[in-house]
Amino acid sequence: MSTDTKQDARPPVWVGHVSMPTRALAESEEFMRALGMRSIVRSDNVAILELRGGTHLVLSADAEAAPSDAPFDLMVDDVDAAQADLAARGFAPSNIRRGRIHDSFTINDPGGARITVNSSHVSDQPV
Repeated sequence: MSTDTKQDARPPVWVGHVSMPTRALAESEEFMRALGMRSIVRSDNVAILELRGGTHLVLSADAEAAPSDAPFDLMVDDVDAAQADLAARGFAPSNIRRGRIHDSFTINDPGGARITVNSSHVSDQPV
């Protein structure tokens, strides 16, 4: 896993895929697209969406999926602006919780997952 740091100062690895089952595949895919993810693949049982950095969210249809916290969180450049934008568009985000490392809010996916949206703590180095 070497990389020529003179050519590319980014870390040589990143998260490729995160997965989440959903009781409402079409609605969850639409919700994620509305959050800003890019649709890559859609079938009857799976939707794959792309996030910044190339990470893919794999949504899988699962009628038995229980409402729970999502197995991932999201980060945004400006948590206050993101929360205000989502509220204005009717997504009903929670109030922002101010923390030691992150400020964050939650938003509920149509399939029952509660997703935490955090303020960014990306370093000043290329990522």
